[in-house]
Amino acid sequence: MSSTTQIPTATTAPAADVPSVRPVVWRHGVAAAGVAAVATTTLAAIASAAGVSFADTTGESIPLFAFAQLTLVFSLIGVGIAAVLARRARRPRSTFVRTATVLTVLSYVPDLTFGFDAASAAVLIGLHTVAALVVVPVLARRLVRG
Repeated sequence: MSSTTQIPTATTAPAADVPSVRPVVWRHGVAAAGVAAVATTTLAAIASAAGVSFADTTGESIPLFAFAQLTLVFSLIGVGIAAVLARRARRPRSTFVRTATVLTVLSYVPDLTFGFDAASAAVLIGLHTVAALVVVPVLARRLVRG
């Protein structure tokens, strides 16, 4: 018997050498969520200083810490969706981008229906868009194109 040495190629590389998609999605997604939370909170503080009230028809105003908190929570939900799609979807990247786009547009509904004045609603919609523009591309780049 002769011994032959197999040269590793992209198709013969051991599975242990291939990084798992899930940890990369989570790691980068959590970082993006943090960046989005800082960005939305900073922009909300600037808008508030410029006179935007963020008050609804009851006079209840959104506290500044809520911008960071809600951005983190909903961004992490997006990270979870991306991680599930990375494992289960036939085309994870395009499925995630379509899902995230629909969810971002749906996030505008409360801003338009909870009785905020025009300036508050416009800024809130802008903040939702900023958060999506920070988080979605980071996650999408980590998903298989398919």
